[in-house]
Parts: sequence; structure tokens; C-alpha cells
Amino acid sequence: MTAASPWPSSTRVPNIAYFLTRNARRQPDAVAIAYDGQTWTWAQFDARVGALAAALTGELGLRRGDRVLVQSANNNQMLEIMMAVYRAGLVWAPANFRQSPDEVAFQCGTARARAMFVEAGFAGHAAACRALVDHVIAIGGMENALDYEDLLARHEGQAPDNAAVERDDTCWLFFTSGSTGRPKAVALTHGQLTFTILNHISDLMPGLGMSDSSLVVAPLSHGAAAHQMAQIAAGAKSVILPQGRFDPAVAWALVEEWRVTNMFTVPTIVKMLVEHPAVQAHDHSSLKHVVYAGAPMYRADQKRALQTLGPVLVQYYGLGEVTGAITVLRPEDHSLSDGPEARPGTCGVERTGIQVTIQDDDGRLCAPGETGEICVIGPAVCAGYDGDDAANAKSFRNGWFRTGDLGHMDAQGFLFITGRASDMYISGGSNVYPREVEEILLTVPGLSEVAILGVPDTRWGEVGLCVCVAEPGATLDEGVLRQHLEGRVARYKLPAYFVVLDEMPKTAYGKITKKLVRENLAARGLIPAPAGAAV
Repeated sequence: MTAASPWPSSTRVPNIAYFLTRNARRQPDAVAIAYDGQTWTWAQFDARVGALAAALTGELGLRRGDRVLVQSANNNQMLEIMMAVYRAGLVWAPANFRQSPDEVAFQCGTARARAMFVEAGFAGHAAACRALVDHVIAIGGMENALDYEDLLARHEGQAPDNAAVERDDTCWLFFTSGSTGRPKAVALTHGQLTFTILNHISDLMPGLGMSDSSLVVAPLSHGAAAHQMAQIAAGAKSVILPQGRFDPAVAWALVEEWRVTNMFTVPTIVKMLVEHPAVQAHDHSSLKHVVYAGAPMYRADQKRALQTLGPVLVQYYGLGEVTGAITVLRPEDHSLSDGPEARPGTCGVERTGIQVTIQDDDGRLCAPGETGEICVIGPAVCAGYDGDDAANAKSFRNGWFRTGDLGHMDAQGFLFITGRASDMYISGGSNVYPREVEEILLTVPGLSEVAILGVPDTRWGEVGLCVCVAEPGATLDEGVLRQHLEGRVARYKLPAYFVVLDEMPKTAYGKITKKLVRENLAARGLIPAPAGAAV
């Protein structure tokens, strides 16, 4: 007979919203959020979240585990809804606000949402989802919808406790970007997010505290929400950029006004920030950490950012399925030198509490320097894809999450990403990883952005097609590009074709994905349409 364990079996953990409760108690009158010329203190932020949580579970009748869809650009309400949903024990399911009504309706159905928050201006999205949900709440007013501010006013002063939650309770359905098909709903839990929040503070922004200010640049429907949860946990204020097209001048003005100490964005936005003249017109000496993720930063852009901003760059590599927490390249590991100590192209070392391996197609470990699939285990790995057994079976092997990214590690454990497995193409029987060639091309004067795709070829099976964007005022010559590559890469890796675009297609989060580039070229009739695509 086995003796009963003396340890309690409960897996109860603090609700993510408890971070807000704590800050409202410790610093009620300090600014928590600044947006569109207004500010909200921690006490005000907490009170609005309490009123909304009371409305969700009282007036709207939502119950623990119910899903709440959000269709909105960045604003203070995005943070309020997120924390209110957590406080009520519900599941936050934000959509990419740049998607079409039909795409958002797909996510609404996939999430099985009972309520939808929608910002004014997205009436078409509300109409597409209305039959799928019980309640539509409009931010800014909308016909046939509950008004957000009226809803809060009816429950003003109500302060429900944070719902009791277990470590493995889902609280966020994180929709993947859908780079290889329809987005999948990644189930993120209270315990997982708590680990990631603490890991963000430890590995990305050491010393983050109540005196800090964070500029909200990236969409809160994606990885930026995890970054802002770390700010809320630490008691740092969130300064939200105005809606509309990203304006570096406005960003730098806010950095100076609020003495911003950190921001989270993607390499393309960092590039825009450091190349804009406003960077010299505003004081940015308060910056401690400029965190970038979503894609590796090309070496030429990295060096320019270091020259302009100083040693403040922090790169992390991750996926939504691992809450962004796989590797980190700290400021001291960013170097202007091109010597071996700089390790050009690395995305850093394993995050605290995470283990990374490189595995071959059969799950065997690869030797240092050998290319394979990047696989990961640790508390940041998701509970799986919500209601998608086939995707779970494909993405997990022997307990390891398979990222779908290819790369290798050096003897010291620094990770180098070769590219997505889907980006690789085979030319004349040899594997070609576009990333290597793209890095070399970006050292050509006047070239701003580049993406290389594999396209069908009757002789070689596939060959490279290079898509380029010139810097403002510059012109690109195909002969110069070819000459620059000669002798630097093997001939089978040389692109067969070159196309120059005025602007590179990007996701709503500012990332360049081969899927979007391919679809853009197909729509122009420059390459065959991808299988199953409508162009």
C-alpha cells in the first residue's frame, strides 16, 4: 500500500489580475496608463477593471472559462478588457484588428466566444460575428451593441475579487499568425503566463520597477500583451502610441515626454525608428531596453541601431506557443564588432527555465553546428492548441514542442536560426536556406529590405527569386546585386531572378513573412499562385 503524499495536491495560483490589485494598493495615485492625451492612475485602472469584471459575470452572465473576443486597435480599453477577463476567470481571445470580417468571424467561431468587444469603425466585423456571440460591446458606440462606457458606469464602484484559478486554467487564446494556413488557437494558462511574466522581467528587462515607463508600439492582440503584463506586474506605466500609421516622430516625442525606459517591437520598426531624423531631435537617454522579436534583425540594421541608441538592444526569439520565451540576446551580447565574439546572426541563449535542442527528422539530437529543427521544453510552453488534436500531435514529440524553425547551436549554446522549415527550398538536390543569402545582400548600399523565395524551375526543381526594396532615393541594379554575391555563397544558392518592390508586404505586426510576399507576387502575376490561394 502506497502512503498518501504529505503535500497538498492543489495547483491553485494567483490570478494574473492580482498584479493589478497589488499595484492599486501600493501606488494608487501613480500613472498606470497614458493614451491619447489622457492618463489613468493605478486606482482608476483597477476600478474600471473591477466594474467591467462585475458587468461580465453579472449583467452579461458569463461564467468561468467562457471566451471573450476582442476586435480593436491599441487603446486603454484593450488593457482594461484583458485584465477584467482574467479577473472574472474568463478567457481573453484578441483578434488581429487588421484582418477581414470573415477572418475574425473564423476566429470567433474557433474560440466559441460568448461575448465580443469591438471598437467603433469595425461594424462589419461585429456584423460578421453577431450571430456567433450572445453579447456585442462597442468601444466608442455602435448601433445594436452595448456601449462600453455605459456598461462600466452601471457597475461603477463594484469590486469583485479576482476569480480563484488553477495553474492550468486557460486564460488567453493566442491566435497564431497563420503563416502556413488558418490561424490556430494556442491555449495559454495562468501558470504559464505567470512564469513568462517573471521570465520577461528577469531575462529581458532586469530591474524593471515602478519608476519605469514602457512605450506600447506593437499590437496588444499579440506578443505586446505579454510585454505589457510584465509592466503591470512590475508596476511600470504603459504609454500607448496613438492609433493610425506608425510615426517615428511621435514615438520619439513620447519617449522624451514620459522618460520611456523600454519598448517592445519588431526589427522593421526598430529600423524605422533609428533611420528617422526625429531620433536626433528628442532625448532618448532614458531608454534601457529596446526589445525586439518576431524575426531576426539583419546585421547591418543591428549595427546601425547600436550606433544610434547605444547598448540597449535586447533580442528574444520565441513563438506564441512558447509565449515568446525561448532565447534571449542581452545587451552585452550585442556587439558593433564583426569579430567571432559578436556571433553575427545569433538570437542568443536559452531563457531561464527553458531547454532548447536541435533535432533531426527522427527526433535525434544534432551535434553543435548541425542544422535541424529547433525544439523546446519548459514552463513557457503552451498547453496545446485549443480543440485541435491533429495540430497537437504534429507539434509535440516525446514531450518536446517542435517550433517548425530550422537552426543550429554552437558549442556555447548560442542559437542561430536558419529559417522556417517552409522557407527552405531544394535546388538541384541541395538545400538552400534563404537567410544566409539575405544577410549578405543587406550589406549592399541602398538596399533596405530583402526576401528570397524558392520558385519552381524545370531544370533544377526550384531556384531562388529575390525580392528587394530600395532605401528612399536609392536605385537597385540587378548586376550589382549579383556581383555582390559572387564568391560569397555557392553558385546553387544564387537567386535566379530579382524583383524590386516599392514596399515589402508585412503582417499586421510589422513582420515580413514569405507567405505574404509570395501572395503579393502571385497577385501581380509574377509567380504561380500558392496552392489553394485565391488571387
